[in-house]
Amino acid sequence: MLEQHQFFDNLEKQFKYKLPFVVYSRPIQSTIKSWLQEDDALVLTNSFTESGFVFAPFDLKSPSVLFQQSKCKFETTEITHAFNFGDQESYETLVSNGKNKHMELVSKGLQHIKEGDFSKVVLSRVEHKEIKTINPITIFKKLVSTYKSAMVYCWYHPKIGLWFGATPELLFKIEGRKLTAISLAGTQAVQNNKEPNWSSKELEEQQIVTDFLEEQLKPFSTTISVSKAESVQAGNLWHLKSRLTSYLDRDSSLKDIIDALHPTPAVCGFPKENAKAFILEHEGYNREFYTGFLGELNLKITNYRNRNRHNVENNAYKSVQTSSNFYVNLRCMQIKDGKAFIYVGGGITRDSEPEDEYKETQNKAKTISTILG
Repeated sequence: MLEQHQFFDNLEKQFKYKLPFVVYSRPIQSTIKSWLQEDDALVLTNSFTESGFVFAPFDLKSPSVLFQQSKCKFETTEITHAFNFGDQESYETLVSNGKNKHMELVSKGLQHIKEGDFSKVVLSRVEHKEIKTINPITIFKKLVSTYKSAMVYCWYHPKIGLWFGATPELLFKIEGRKLTAISLAGTQAVQNNKEPNWSSKELEEQQIVTDFLEEQLKPFSTTISVSKAESVQAGNLWHLKSRLTSYLDRDSSLKDIIDALHPTPAVCGFPKENAKAFILEHEGYNREFYTGFLGELNLKITNYRNRNRHNVENNAYKSVQTSSNFYVNLRCMQIKDGKAFIYVGGGITRDSEPEDEYKETQNKAKTISTILG
C-alpha cells in the first residue's frame, strides 16, 4: 500500500504520458485502488473470461474494454487525511439543452406503454459544460470527498477517452458461488433531511426492477432471497433499494449471468428487449458507456478461517475464490473535445409526467455538475 502522495503522483504521470488507467473507491471504504496499464494497447472482450478491470457499454453488441491484470500495475492507498485539490479547474456555464426534445421523447415512450409495447422504459439526455482546463485526478479527489456512499471512479484510455462517475448502484457481485444484486429505482431530491414519501409510480418502478432480477437469476441459482425495499440516500437524491442474494449453481457462466441481468429495467426498461430497441431507435444519441457497467473481473481472493479460535496460528487454513463486482455506470460524465458531457435519465411508466421527468434529470445532473463548479 502506497502513501497518498506517491499513489496520486503515479496517476498524474500515467495521464501525462497518455497511458490507460482507472482509479476508484468502492462505497463506504477508505481504500482507493488503481490499475495502471503498461502500454496504450486497446484490449477488448466479449467473453468476460479474463481477469482485470472491465468497462462495458450499454449495448453489449459493442465490445467491452479490459485492463488485463497481467498487463497492469495494481496499486492501493488508504485515505488518511483530507485531499489538497491544488489548482482549480476552469469551466463555463452549464448548458442544459433539450428540454422540449426530452419531453417529446417521454411522451413518445408513454404512447408505446399505452400500446402495450413495454411497461417501463428508461430515457436519457445529455448536458454539457465547456472546459478551459482540467485535472482528472483533482476531479476524482473531489468525487471521493463528496460521495462516500457511491462507487467513485476516474477511467482513462487514450483511444477511448476520459470518464468519471459516482454511481450508487451495484449491478451484482460474485464471491465464490454467492451473488449479490441491488434493485435501485425511484428518485426524489433530498429536502430538509426528511424521509421521502414514495408515490405509486415510484414504488411500481422499483418493484419492476426487483421482479426482473429475481426472475432472471432463477435459472442460475439454488436459492434466492430478497430484502424489503428501503429508502437510501445517494448525494442529493433518495432512491428505493432492495438487496437480492443468490447461491449459484456450480456450472453457472459469468457471461450468461451478465447477458441475463444487463441492462436491468433500472437503466433500460421492461421487457428488456422491447425497451432497448425503443431506446436505440428514438433516444437520438449513442450512450456508449453510460448505463453500462464497470468493475473488477475474475480476481482471486483468499479467505482465511480458523478451526479453533484459541489456536489461530496452527489451525488457520485458507481457500481461494474468484470474485467479480460490477457497478452500473450512472451519475457519470465523459470529457471530450473540450467539453464535459453529463448523462442523465429516468424511468418512464404509465403514471409518468413529461415535465416531472425532465426535472428529475435536472436533479440527477447536479450530482456530477456540482463537482465542476
